[in-house]
Amino acid sequence: MTGLNSSGQSSFQLIIPLILVLFLLIGFATLIPALSTTKTLGLVAGLVIFVVSFMSTEIALYILIFSMLLSPEFIVGGTGGAALGRGVTLRLDDFILLIIGFTWLAKMSINKDLGLFLRTPLNKPIAYYILVCLISTLLGALFGRVQLKTGFFFVLKYFEYMIVYFMVVNHLENKRQVRNYLWAMLITCAIVSLVAIVQIPGGGRVSAPFEGEAGEPNTLGGYLLLMISMTIGIFLTSGSFRNRLIYGGLIVLFFIPLLFTQSRGTYVALFPAIITFLFLSEKKKFIFAAMVVIGLSLPFIAPRAAKERVSFTFGQGRLRTDVVEIGGVKLDTSTSARLFSWISASRDWIKHPFLGFGVTGYRFLDAQYFRVMLETGFMGLILFSILIITIFKKARNSFNVSANDFEKGLSMGYMAGFIGLLFHGLGANTFIIVRIMEPFWFLTAMVVMFPELSDDRPHAGNPGLLNRE
Repeated sequence: MTGLNSSGQSSFQLIIPLILVLFLLIGFATLIPALSTTKTLGLVAGLVIFVVSFMSTEIALYILIFSMLLSPEFIVGGTGGAALGRGVTLRLDDFILLIIGFTWLAKMSINKDLGLFLRTPLNKPIAYYILVCLISTLLGALFGRVQLKTGFFFVLKYFEYMIVYFMVVNHLENKRQVRNYLWAMLITCAIVSLVAIVQIPGGGRVSAPFEGEAGEPNTLGGYLLLMISMTIGIFLTSGSFRNRLIYGGLIVLFFIPLLFTQSRGTYVALFPAIITFLFLSEKKKFIFAAMVVIGLSLPFIAPRAAKERVSFTFGQGRLRTDVVEIGGVKLDTSTSARLFSWISASRDWIKHPFLGFGVTGYRFLDAQYFRVMLETGFMGLILFSILIITIFKKARNSFNVSANDFEKGLSMGYMAGFIGLLFHGLGANTFIIVRIMEPFWFLTAMVVMFPELSDDRPHAGNPGLLNRE
């Protein structure tokens, strides 16, 4: 009887993906006649990625890594609320992530031993924060503060970033994969940096590829800040001269476009990131000496555009009366407007202090923590803080139990980048920007899982941490 049940269950598990594939083929055949050549090629590419993902999730994750920064984006419809008519932005990697997730569900239907999520310390904080985002947005829609479609898509994108974490956690099997994924991310960043450097002669602020005419220099700055921190971490712990030479070259390559982003928020965030290495690294004297040399050299080697951008902050509002003055120094109109918006937001928060206005229910605010507070209230801010603290604790634990130099460099660089992003979030919506958050959550998964992985065997760590849910 048991054999019969097992046989029946196996047959049922095989039938589900066959049905899914049948529906895909029917849909494919129905859509092709009505599609243009470009859309047909896109649909075929999606089907190819689906097949590849089903055969090898590892290859699919490499595709995802390169698509994070190297995929085009487009606006779907107009939106209101916090988006201020910008629309919901979709990118190629959104669809790639959807395809990978779909193939994971198909695999689970075949192999009952595969669970949806591994149980990690971040699961509950992520779930609670997404839940409060969802509740506050539904309440905002109920009372007319949120356009339901807009709020739903924004919350879905918040969760999408974190799905990257769960995807990587579920598929990491050994430390070799971590090294390979990290190298894929460094190669991607090198390509992005070269594309940004090519933009320099044209003047203006550089941005990542495929960001339209305006671009988002601050986004590129945050991404480069994270990747520079990761590279410095493994540079400081590498025992090979050849590797240190490669990592050093990459740091210089990444740092050049960072300067030309002219992102003042990134410049400020870079300091706490570097100071983090002073506390964590054993090479404190080397780091301090490097900081002194670079600090003294910057006025001479920094590009004129970067120096003008910094001086503009304190010079543009000198003769104005409608700007913020701190310690006798008048700030520029842009920085002053941002500070005034924070003051206004603090006053408006009192209107809905517990669960906020809902995601996209308040006007656009370019400051992560004020945005969390306004959109999800005191409850959301507390849960967001718990998530941030849990991430930091887990990264610190990974650093403390590091078994070799690479592990120590990986976790140290991650912590420095994480702290840098926390400061970056003072003047940007850092933790909801897709081009920063997808690499961030991918790296978070690697740092969380690294202590639990063996060199070449699947999940040989703490069974309490790695239970399937």
